[in-house]
This record gives sequence, C-alpha cells and structure tokens, in this order.
Amino acid sequence: MTPPQLMRSSHRLDQLPGFSIDQVASDAGSDPGVLRLENLDTDLRPPPEAIQATRAALDSDEANSYLPFTGREDLRHAIAQRLQKQTGIPYTERDVVITCGATEGILDALLASTDPGDEVILTDPIYAGIINRVRLAGAVPRFVPLLVEHGEWRLEVGALGPASRPNTRALLAMSPSMPSGAVLDRAEWDAIADLCRRESLWLLYNAATERILFDGRPQIHPAALPGMAERTITIGSVSKEFRMIGWRVGWVAARGDIVEKIARVHIYNVVTPIGIAQAGALAALRSSPAGAEACVLEWQARRDTVLQQLADYPVVRPGGGWCLLLDTAAMGFEPAAASKLLLDRGRVAATPMQHWGQTVAPRYLRLVFSNEPVSRLATLGERFRRAFDQGC
Repeated sequence: MTPPQLMRSSHRLDQLPGFSIDQVASDAGSDPGVLRLENLDTDLRPPPEAIQATRAALDSDEANSYLPFTGREDLRHAIAQRLQKQTGIPYTERDVVITCGATEGILDALLASTDPGDEVILTDPIYAGIINRVRLAGAVPRFVPLLVEHGEWRLEVGALGPASRPNTRALLAMSPSMPSGAVLDRAEWDAIADLCRRESLWLLYNAATERILFDGRPQIHPAALPGMAERTITIGSVSKEFRMIGWRVGWVAARGDIVEKIARVHIYNVVTPIGIAQAGALAALRSSPAGAEACVLEWQARRDTVLQQLADYPVVRPGGGWCLLLDTAAMGFEPAAASKLLLDRGRVAATPMQHWGQTVAPRYLRLVFSNEPVSRLATLGERFRRAFDQGC
C-alpha cells in the first residue's frame, strides 16, 4: 500500500480558491437581526403551479426514472418555444438539453466547446463559479473589464479585440451579469457578436437572469443578432426568474452538432436531471408571466431602497438581477475588512469579491437585495453608519 504521505491530490484544484459566501454565512449564524445580503437567495415564492406539479410528481413512476437522459421532451419543447419567441430563430426540443441547474450547463458547454489550454473571454467582475468552471475544464480565463460610467456598468468594448488571441475559443457573457447587475446594451452586444464572427468564437450566453430587468430595459438575446444563431450556446435555468433555486433545473440550447456534444458531456457528468423537479420547471414555464413580472417590480423596489439608503456610499446602480456592488476600496477599506465591519458593527452579512475577477472585482463588496423585504432594507443606511462612521 502506498504510504499516505506519498499520495497527492490533483493539481487541477491549485488555482481554485474556496468560496467566501459560505464563510460569511457561517459567521452570520442564525441571528434574525442580521440583514442577510451575502447569498443569492430570494424570499419570494416560486409559482404555485410549480409547487403543485412537483408534489404531484412525487407519486409519478415516470418522474422517478433515469430516462430520458437529456430531459423530458415536453420540457425541452417548452424551452425551445421560449427561445424561438425570444430570438425569432427556429428551435426544437432536439436543440435543448436539460441540466441540473445553469451551473452544470456552463461546465458541460465549456467541456464541449474548449480543449485544455484554450482561452475563454469573461467580464470582470463575473461569478466566481464561472471563472473556476473555466479552469476545471482546463481552459484559461481572460478578462475584459466592466467600467463604471455615469453610475452604471458598461463593458470596455475596446478591450474585446486585444483579449482575443490565437487560442481563444469562446466568450462567456451574462446579462444581467452577476455580481454586478450590468445589463449589456445593443452596442455592447453588437461588439461581442462582431468579435465572435470575426474570430470564429463560441458565445456562451448565461441567460439565468435574462428577464430580471429594471427601469424598462429591453431584453436582447444575442442569438437573434446577425450570424449569431449558430455560434450561440444559451444556458438558462428556473432558479432566478421563477425563484426555484432548490429545484436545480437548467438547460443548454444550441443549434447544430454542438448540442449533441453537450448532451454527451451532460450524460457522463450527471447522467440525468432531476425528474421530479422537471415537472415543476415545466409548470413554471407554462405559468402566467404576471407572477414573474410582479417579482421583478418587487426586486426593483428593493434595489431602489438600497440605492436610496446608500446614496452617500460608492455603490454602482444595477440594471437588473439580484445584487449590486459597493466599491469599498474607494472608501479606504479592503472588501474583506469592510465585510467584517458590517457584520460586527452593522449586523449586515455581505460577501467580498476577491476571486470574482482580475483587477475590477477585488475592489468590491456584493450586496444581495433579493432576499430581504423593503422594510428591513430601509435600515441599511443606519447599519452602514454604525459600521463605517466609527473609524477603525
């Protein structure tokens, strides 16, 4: 037997730091007085139709099965219809693979579209789970900054071309983006599409929050842009728009041969998505849009409350999504130190963005506004003053 001291773990994990979210959550404990802004949760309920359908599926022999490996046909058909309505491009159920959430879908798409050593362009900031899935796939992340202009995030379009190199294979974008809440406008999407067409890149579009848009902003699906239907891999889920985090149902959709490769990765990765949860996801997709629209209005009201409460602090206005960023470096604090002050003095749990990008993200602290009501968010200004106005 090999002595334990000679055994080693994989070097694949050497560049993968641990999450700071769970540490902040652990430090916050179960104190009801703590304002929970650290994790991307929401207290708004899922569609009642989804809950009813999930309960009914508990007694379904069909739902308690490994088959079909790529997801039930009626759910794939519903997603294909959704995409066709959004893009004007014909999709069928054969273009869709059901996954265990969008995060599994991202890894599947990366494994199907890149080889070890290939490069993937990402925005900075972006979800740390995306950055580290790029690394798990053996690819290398390359960052294009999001910049603050007139109080909102804008993509540094001029940095797109220099970010693409001979071994660049894909660009992965999210809108609204997490953790920034940046919403890409038409000019920014056009610049991304131009780069993908010119350099023959895959566009991996993380659509997990695509309809959580504030201030009347239009939804733009990049597959609808000229020449992008065959280049775009769309990754979505029911977690955010439909408030169904625990169902862990997502999808990957693409046209052409790439979807068969994604399906193969998915099967050897998790075998099958959760059958019982798929019934709930289908019911959610078929539910009235009024429920989701009402939730978007509530999240917007919560965002507005946070912005009003923190008007004297360097927060960046998000165009959509569930969270926003505070530039603690501009306040003279490292984000980790600011997080500790907020928890210890203000009883606010918030996550530093140290590993969520390259040069931009490490300045920021994330505040999630989707999981607390307006009445509690209205105490944020006083909590901040207690945390930061006493000095160090």
